[in-house]
Amino acid sequence: MASAHLVSTGLGPVYDSVSHFLLSPEYLAPVIGLALFAGLRGAQHARWALFAVSGAWLAGGFGEYAPPAGVLASLWTAGVCLTLGGLVAADMKIPLGLTTALALLVGFLDGAMNRAAAGGMSNGLGWLGVGSAVFVLMALTASLIVPVRIPWLRIAVRVAGSWLAALGLLLAGWAMHGRLNT
Repeated sequence: MASAHLVSTGLGPVYDSVSHFLLSPEYLAPVIGLALFAGLRGAQHARWALFAVSGAWLAGGFGEYAPPAGVLASLWTAGVCLTLGGLVAADMKIPLGLTTALALLVGFLDGAMNRAAAGGMSNGLGWLGVGSAVFVLMALTASLIVPVRIPWLRIAVRVAGSWLAALGLLLAGWAMHGRLNT
C-alpha cells in the first residue's frame, strides 16, 4: 500500500527520492515558502535556514517520530503554507533564532512525513537524494531572493507569499471539507 505513493524513475533510489520530492507539492511548497521568507530576511537568515531545514529534514527522515497522518498531515501542510506565506507577504522581520527554529520545525516534520509516505524508506541513498534536493531547492530559491533590493521586485516576492498563504487556506478548506463529508 505504501509503495503506491513512491515515484519510480528506474534510475535508482537517489533519483526516485528526488523525483518524489519535486513531484509532491506538500513537501515542495513549504521549502519554497521558507526560502522566500529567509531570502527576504537576508543572507544570514537564508544560510541558517538552508542548513537547518536540510539537516532537520534528514533527522526527521531517519528518526522514529510518528508524524501526523491523514487530515492532520493536510492541516499541518496548510498551516505551514499559510504561516510562511503570511510572513513573506507581510515582509515580517523576525529574529534569526526564530527563523532557524521555524526551519528546524518545518524540516523535521516534513522529513518525518516524507519517511512515513515512503513506507519508512531506510535506504541511505534515497535520503541522500531527498536531502540534496531540499538543500539545492532552498539554496537556489533563497539565493535569487537575497540580493533583491528593487522595491517592485520585493513586492513581487511578497505577492508570491500571498499566493502561498492562499494555497494554505485552500488546503485547509479542502482538508476540512473531506473531514466533514466522512
